[in-house]
Amino acid sequence: MTERHPDPPATGGVRTVRIPDDRDGQRLDNFLLGQLKGAPRSLVYKIVRSGQVRVNGGRVKADRRLEAGDEVRIPPVRLEEAGEKGVPGRSLLDAMAASIVFEDARLLAISKPAGIASHGGSGISFGVIETLRALRPGEPLELVHRLDRDTSGLMVVAKKRSALTGLQALMREDGGAGLRKRYLALLTGRMPDGVMSVDAPLHVGLRQGGERHVQVNPAGKASLSHFRVLERLGGHSYCEVRIETGRTHQIRAHARHIGHPVAGDDKYGEHEVNRRLRDQVGLRRMFLHAASLEFALDDGKAPYVLSAPLDPELGEVLDRLR
Repeated sequence: MTERHPDPPATGGVRTVRIPDDRDGQRLDNFLLGQLKGAPRSLVYKIVRSGQVRVNGGRVKADRRLEAGDEVRIPPVRLEEAGEKGVPGRSLLDAMAASIVFEDARLLAISKPAGIASHGGSGISFGVIETLRALRPGEPLELVHRLDRDTSGLMVVAKKRSALTGLQALMREDGGAGLRKRYLALLTGRMPDGVMSVDAPLHVGLRQGGERHVQVNPAGKASLSHFRVLERLGGHSYCEVRIETGRTHQIRAHARHIGHPVAGDDKYGEHEVNRRLRDQVGLRRMFLHAASLEFALDDGKAPYVLSAPLDPELGEVLDRLR
């Protein structure tokens, strides 16, 4: 049987869903998360990888962009019963409520604290999106983009489907040139003056245990980052970073590639330098902050300039280095 609208599912048997016009361009994994309410992202990836999910009869990857009219086969899955998973704790709900820096009829923006994942999965019960949905029950909130768990700063959530598809279109077109992303980072060592542009393809690999690790590799995806020193402090470089692509761990991998890893980065950084910064100035997390995002919806008629103040913990580190 073919369903003409992607309504919330009954999960008792195989279903085939025809993609409506307003879902054109949506990633398969995000579409499935909307269909399988309560399913962790890890389960969605598992059923896609195993071939249980088919698009127009064929196997596909989780990042496949769907087109209007595509037919998606969705297998039966066991979802946790209502209440089985619980709800976010009060401290997390309060932190998320306090993190909101902008809201209008179609978008909500937060300044994500470090240590909170964008979404649940892989042993994490509640990320940003699950907590916001618990905070705003009944609102159709969808993540526009993600930040690494240990990165703080600006994240945008769509409150309307039209806003989500508009921003997704900006991310796809011209390598995401319609979204101007600005980060603040402390890089270890002394960066040269001026702007250092890093045009180096990035490939996502898996280490033993399934941990993602990104490195420069000709087989990877085109990736472009621009680093500019704002201030030199204690032999290190406080930088503004602008990225023209949005690859996994892009800034962290590019910073390592040029020999100036992000301070406090346990995965791509320098262990001994991180230890000294922790002991001397109290840097106990990765110094990477998503500072601002600029874009325009409605074919350029509705400009947005959103920003998130530097985490006070990072500001204190800068003060101690001065």
